[in-house]
Amino acid sequence: MLGQFLLTIAIITLFHAAFSTYEHLSLLKALGKPEGLLPSSIVLESFVALLLGIIGACLKAPAPKEITWASEMKTRTIDDMDSRMGFANFVTRGKVLGQEEEGPSS
Repeated sequence: MLGQFLLTIAIITLFHAAFSTYEHLSLLKALGKPEGLLPSSIVLESFVALLLGIIGACLKAPAPKEITWASEMKTRTIDDMDSRMGFANFVTRGKVLGQEEEGPSS
């Protein structure tokens, strides 16, 4: 709940800083001074919004999950993980492969 609140405040603050920047640049353009620095209050407001957004995102994020093999095996059985076929055995066929086919001789 606190994370969502901080994210909302950060978004509103960031939009306000953007609007203040637009107004300030419009005022400079109207005065004929297109060059100029932003006021420190707008820069500070932007950094506060960034900080609130980072804290809010960290508080809202779900708990991290384990990604180790041991944690994966807690939810699965060995039959699920080792469900492949065994090695094929060609020994019984190998005896017949090299022999010629016997047929009636004429």
